Amino acid sequence: MTAAMLQTVGLSHAYSANAGVWDLDLAVPAGAIYAFLGPNGAGKTTTIRLLLGLLRATRGQVLIEGAPRSTDPRAVPHIGSMVEGPSLYPHLSGRENLRISALLLGCTRARIDDVLRTVGLRDAADRLVKQYSLGMRQRLGLALALLGQPRLLILDEPSNGLDPQGMADMRALMRTLVREQGMTIFLSSHLLDDVEKVATHVGLLHQGRLLVQGELEALRARHLRVECSEPARAVEVLARDGREVTQAEGGLRVDAPASDAAAINRALVLAGIDVQALGARHDSLERFFALATGEVPAA
Repeated sequence: MTAAMLQTVGLSHAYSANAGVWDLDLAVPAGAIYAFLGPNGAGKTTTIRLLLGLLRATRGQVLIEGAPRSTDPRAVPHIGSMVEGPSLYPHLSGRENLRISALLLGCTRARIDDVLRTVGLRDAADRLVKQYSLGMRQRLGLALALLGQPRLLILDEPSNGLDPQGMADMRALMRTLVREQGMTIFLSSHLLDDVEKVATHVGLLHQGRLLVQGELEALRARHLRVECSEPARAVEVLARDGREVTQAEGGLRVDAPASDAAAINRALVLAGIDVQALGARHDSLERFFALATGEVPAA
């Protein structure tokens, strides 16, 4: 997955000096499930509106498969989206909701049946939406986003408000769309535990700026934890070797791959420091985000 489905270059929109997003350089590979993460108010929804052309950028640009995104939403049917919850007609059935959008998109009845089958709503298609559970409404919203057969799917908090089973169903559906239909999914969320189970790539947004992005596993597993007899002196020894080290509760956190463990151990032993434990640390996504934003001390 080297080709980029979605890119932004210096994308910015300022509401005020302290509110907005600035200089976003997103890179979303084709075939990825890219989780755009950040606390409430970080600028995730603003970014999505910029990506969809619902908000005008102060500067920067959005590229879809290497080409500038059209300012006319009708010119990009290969992009599907669900932003801030689906807009549904509760007094109509699920199928009737889909028919309204299908008329605008020029979709056939067969396509309506296809998306109902994809999201698991065939049996409930003719029930009124006001009788749907929250999870069913989310799936119907996703069906609406899929009508135009998009290659890129942009979702804003798709699991928000769902119970654990609903969240699991949404994750399974996203995996199926990528695996069987070749889609790329860009989703924003603040539910780190949920995202960790489905994302292949992540971008961390904090106070309107992108802190880091990349493959999830590479970001989480790129440091070692060291327990030794003299932590303060160990920090000095490793810093002289050009390594980034932070003190954590019960040990040290060294920004280095597992392949560097032997060299780190040797440097500490030669300095007369006893090493009790040294190994790769696989952070949870929640902990990685906390460390990246500096919101809590390393532990």
